[in-house]
Amino acid sequence: MFVDTRTLDEGALIEKTVCVVGAGVAGITLALELERAGIDACILESGGFEPDEATMDLNRGLSTGIPYQFADGCRSRYLGGSSNCWGGWNRPFEEIDFRQRQWVPDSGWPISRDDLLAYYERAHPLLQLGPNQWDPDFWERAINKHTVRRVPLTSGQVQDIIFQFSPPTRLGAEYRSQLERARNVQVFLHANVVDIETDPAATTVTRLKVRTLSGRTVWAKAKQFILAAGGIENIRLLLNANSVQTAGLGNGHDQVGRFYLEHPRLLSGKVRFRKEWVDNMLYDCRFHALNPSVSAHGVSFGGHFVLSPQVQEREGILNAQTWFHSLFPGEGTEASKALMRVKLRATGAHQPGFTWAGDIARLLGHPIDTFGFALTRLFHISSWVTGVKFQTIVEPAPDPDSRVTLADERDALGLRRVLVDWRLGAQVRRTFDRNWAILAEELKMNRVADVELDPTIEDKEWPEPERGLRHHMRSGHVMVAQQDSGWPRHPEWSWHHMGGTRMHESPRDGVVDRDLKVHGMSNLHLTGSSVFPTAAANFPTMTITALTCRLADRLAKQLSEPELEVGSSAQPMAMPA
Repeated sequence: MFVDTRTLDEGALIEKTVCVVGAGVAGITLALELERAGIDACILESGGFEPDEATMDLNRGLSTGIPYQFADGCRSRYLGGSSNCWGGWNRPFEEIDFRQRQWVPDSGWPISRDDLLAYYERAHPLLQLGPNQWDPDFWERAINKHTVRRVPLTSGQVQDIIFQFSPPTRLGAEYRSQLERARNVQVFLHANVVDIETDPAATTVTRLKVRTLSGRTVWAKAKQFILAAGGIENIRLLLNANSVQTAGLGNGHDQVGRFYLEHPRLLSGKVRFRKEWVDNMLYDCRFHALNPSVSAHGVSFGGHFVLSPQVQEREGILNAQTWFHSLFPGEGTEASKALMRVKLRATGAHQPGFTWAGDIARLLGHPIDTFGFALTRLFHISSWVTGVKFQTIVEPAPDPDSRVTLADERDALGLRRVLVDWRLGAQVRRTFDRNWAILAEELKMNRVADVELDPTIEDKEWPEPERGLRHHMRSGHVMVAQQDSGWPRHPEWSWHHMGGTRMHESPRDGVVDRDLKVHGMSNLHLTGSSVFPTAAANFPTMTITALTCRLADRLAKQLSEPELEVGSSAQPMAMPA
């Protein structure tokens, strides 16, 4: 059932057994699991069914360190959350991603991959994926075409892995009817949490203060509270809840906001395939992404290259994934950039400083670039490709100084905005370089391709970001200052906001325990990518879903105990005025 919070009486009380903040991937997963378990719950969603400018503005903030865009175009603040703008890439994290690695300081999860295996399987139908199969041989046998073949990798240093594409599932749209019919779960739209009230010792959450942008205030009370508001907003909510603990909830050891993680991406090199490998689509992101020609068992799939765990340890590097990136006619022109903005805007994403009319004018003003880029991308015309590069995404090293704090600026609800200080160090640079060098040698040795490598970036001096430098907000938009970061170009990011409320057994080193409960608090949990201790080199959505299903099971078990019988003290639900 959906309720527009703007229609409730001023001061209304929403009282449930479980209260979830956020209706994105984690929040909707929880909603569906709690409904299935028969648990009385409410979901508080900041937005409505569609994006709107006033609500989007609540995501904006300031940036320092590496120039970084983290609001417009990469976060959606309405029903469905980040699933409204994701690309649908899915794969479980690897076993090495959960391990404590001696060569990666602050690595290691308090749970293992085995703890999530059953929950990864449960993520498949929710995200509309294919069979729970990740063996490259399985997928190669299923399609058996000349254009989709695994390359030989004989040295043992390089491995290929498979990932699956969700359609991509827009959870808000896909599960809207189920939520509408839900008997146990209410979804409150336009409900912005502005404070988390606790007892005097800050050990138990008593209620949430909720406001609408129209000025109405209501309250939410529950036995258990879960923040599922996203990788950055979870941090912001904890830091702004400082009426009892001045540093914010869960922040007794200054851990909230630290170890912020984001995946850097770079294009590099020139790949020249041998004749028999020119048209192979399996490892090229421009051809395997949601391409019916690279699909089997009802799902599209693709391949990436990774270095073996033994090589990562030998080289002292982080995890990384590399694939081929074909260049199309018109690549990098104003027309191709405008075309991608139009595509993003169609999903509700927004790029500040650009308008529909302006981008359409750019497309019409450069017809050759527009049609060359669009037709090659749409119809996968391999003969029009102008070149091929490596594209690599690297796991960020855990860094306590890469962090999210609060800026002095406040939003329309009076909450302080975030200040994001994203940092990357020397180990990330070395990981890029060694992946390219080892993969290039592997491709040459197996007569797949010759690669002309770009100059290494490891030995370049990357100056620390100037302290005090800010990428200022003007008219609510983040204006990115163009400082020289020392990269061969400013790295692209992946819009994967992770870390900041990391999972750790000790409150001195993390914010939540292995069960996602905030250290020192009895009834406050977090879920989503903000709890990741490390980020792997992988896409976060499937792991977010698995962690959330695990949390739902634990809540259901806890609430089934006699002293916490579901619904025993629930009050009548808040209804529209």
